[in-house]
Amino acid sequence: MVKAIVNGTVIADSIDTIVVEGNHYFPPSDVKTVLFSDSNTSSVCAWKGPAQYYDASIEGKNIKDIAWYYPTPSAKATQIKSYIAFYKVRRSDLRGVVYLTPHYKNKVDIQE
Repeated sequence: MVKAIVNGTVIADSIDTIVVEGNHYFPPSDVKTVLFSDSNTSSVCAWKGPAQYYDASIEGKNIKDIAWYYPTPSAKATQIKSYIAFYKVRRSDLRGVVYLTPHYKNKVDIQE
């Protein structure tokens, strides 16, 4: 199980993440998207296609571009269509928890 936590608030919790290039992509149904709003940020991955970003408001704190997803991925990345990923800081093999800390702003500490 992998969790994304910001200041003690669980924002994602899943046993069905898909790992691509070291990033956990959460099914949208396992993410508290009510905390998110669309960001104006977008990017393009050469093999995954165009990405859109989310901002978040958690415990009164706004976090810009906390997560991204591929609404229309390329044929090579269809398995992660609309799945949501978070920026990571480091990985560890401990408790299956993804920590988002305020001092890293939009970075994620992943513990698998």
